[in-house]
Amino acid sequence: MMNFSETIIVLSHVPILLTVVYAALYYKRFPHELKVFSWFIFLSGIIQFTSLAFWYAGKNNMPLLHIYVAAGFVCLAWFYQTLLRGFVNSKIIGLITGLFLLFTIINSLFFQSVLTFNSIALTVESVLIVILTLFTFRFFLSDIVKETSGRDLKSLNWINAGLFIYYSSSILLFYFGSVITHAFSRSLSLYAWIFHSFFSIVMYSCFFIGLWKRSKT
Repeated sequence: MMNFSETIIVLSHVPILLTVVYAALYYKRFPHELKVFSWFIFLSGIIQFTSLAFWYAGKNNMPLLHIYVAAGFVCLAWFYQTLLRGFVNSKIIGLITGLFLLFTIINSLFFQSVLTFNSIALTVESVLIVILTLFTFRFFLSDIVKETSGRDLKSLNWINAGLFIYYSSSILLFYFGSVITHAFSRSLSLYAWIFHSFFSIVMYSCFFIGLWKRSKT
């Protein structure tokens, strides 16, 4: 029988499931930006539930996290490249994506094995995503954007806010993730991951609201 902390971690996957199902059902009706973002949701759903199954079976799910960091960043960079078109040179985001992929591969091969928590890559990814979200908040204040993307601005704002809240609040947890996992008992480290689960719930709730509030016309 699961204890309280394990139950919270499992229940935190409910918003993920709801968001994945909603995105799959309405994918064809989404505007281009939300279709691009949906690929991050699909990837995230597959990795998160496979990882949960591994965790429940007592197997090491760290290799999935290494894949998720690299592939998830590619999806989010693609989303922001689409969103910030005309505001940030797309080649800059493409260059950052390429450098980050190279960095995370080197990190997994030589510094943090795929069987361990890749705290360095996660921390760098979080910092990059926070920077992109801040650029996007600034971008949304532009009068031109309000005129051209006004119908979907509220929807995209919810999604950007969800990413900002999750990645900015998790930077320290990711940075000290290896220490928490190895230096503390299983029960104590689970409490740290409850904190992570709370912000994951907030992020996916923002995603769901953002998709739901999209333009219906």
